[in-house]
Amino acid sequence: MPLNNHTVKQLVAAGLVLDGAMATELEARGCDLTDSLWSAKVLIENPDLIYQVHYDYYNAGAQVAITASYQATPQGFAKRGLTEAESLALIAKSVELASRARRDYLSVAPQAGNLLVAGSVGPYGAFLADGSEYRGDYSLPQAEMIDFHRPRVRTLIDAGADILACETLPSFQEIQALVTLLAEFPETPAWFSFTLRDSEHLSDGTPLKEVVALLESCPQAVALGLNCIALDQVTASLQTLSRLTAKPLVVYPNSGEQYDAASKSWHSDASTCKLSDNLADWQAAGAKLIGGCCRTTPADIAAIAQRCHSQ
Repeated sequence: MPLNNHTVKQLVAAGLVLDGAMATELEARGCDLTDSLWSAKVLIENPDLIYQVHYDYYNAGAQVAITASYQATPQGFAKRGLTEAESLALIAKSVELASRARRDYLSVAPQAGNLLVAGSVGPYGAFLADGSEYRGDYSLPQAEMIDFHRPRVRTLIDAGADILACETLPSFQEIQALVTLLAEFPETPAWFSFTLRDSEHLSDGTPLKEVVALLESCPQAVALGLNCIALDQVTASLQTLSRLTAKPLVVYPNSGEQYDAASKSWHSDASTCKLSDNLADWQAAGAKLIGGCCRTTPADIAAIAQRCHSQ
């Protein structure tokens, strides 16, 4: 049973530690994710690994688990020969795995309090699997974009997600479509997080002030911010957003390594990049929901949680 909307808003306003990368942990546990379905393929092949990653992030101090549905869509699964019913069952399973991890963790650590499950709604660019979630150079008529997202959104909600994570969004047209779609589910809160061209613009070039103006008019958008971006972009971008909105800001950047979309691989040593070292600057700029995206680990989240809890 998901937490009610009022409770979720209170928790967001107070601040929450998010989890870190799912795919990085799955790869560390032996999964080959050089695949257009990325981590969503593990929903088919070895869902218990996803459960374990969620559990390990809760155990590290995360208060929010983001489901493994980022690249899970009926259209993507159809390429593997799955029916729509089978595809939606896998999307529902992504919520069930996170919910089970929460339940099991709370059975041994009830002092952890309210923990959330966020249903990941990745962009159309993730389905394309060509790196376009970092460019936003795609377009669909709004009705088609809404139709693309509706089955997953409805399934995540019906499966019990407490909040939707509309994440890694590079396209203003897509954000508009998601805002319109959310109105069909008026009791469901969501956060919106973007990829950026620079600290003032969405990846597709739209000024952030236009994006924020739209989300200011959306009561279900309980937080907005950034994810899957480089560490050196974060503080300036949060400062831009904090000048434009009073909504809580969300940030979960990459570790510091660089992604090559052609080879689907990461490069450079991230050992000297510590997300927790930036925590004070991000909080000063208005960040309330803080975690990690690609190449981050439970150790990164544990460091963030420790610093947050010591404040």
